[in-house]
Amino acid sequence: MTTSSDTKRAAALLAEHRESIDRLDAILVYTLGERFKHTQSVGVLKAEHDLPPSDPAREEAQIARLTDLATRANLDPEFAKKFLNFIIQEVIQHHKQHQS
Repeated sequence: MTTSSDTKRAAALLAEHRESIDRLDAILVYTLGERFKHTQSVGVLKAEHDLPPSDPAREEAQIARLTDLATRANLDPEFAKKFLNFIIQEVIQHHKQHQS
């Protein structure tokens, strides 16, 4: 049987978890913003030096690195790969725009 005290404790724990989730979401967004600032600079540099917008060897190495990090962080490596592939495709699109 759930008591009023149990319900209040559960609500307080839920609020704490949600506060942490909101803080972590903000960290993710600001981190992605910072990452894209650097990839934009890479795109400009590649365009200025007539380098291709994608670097398959670098992308493969990054996926392997992220897979290892995900495993150590107890995050599904397949999810991590999908997430990085999504980011890489966005970056390549930005790089192509700089070359137009």
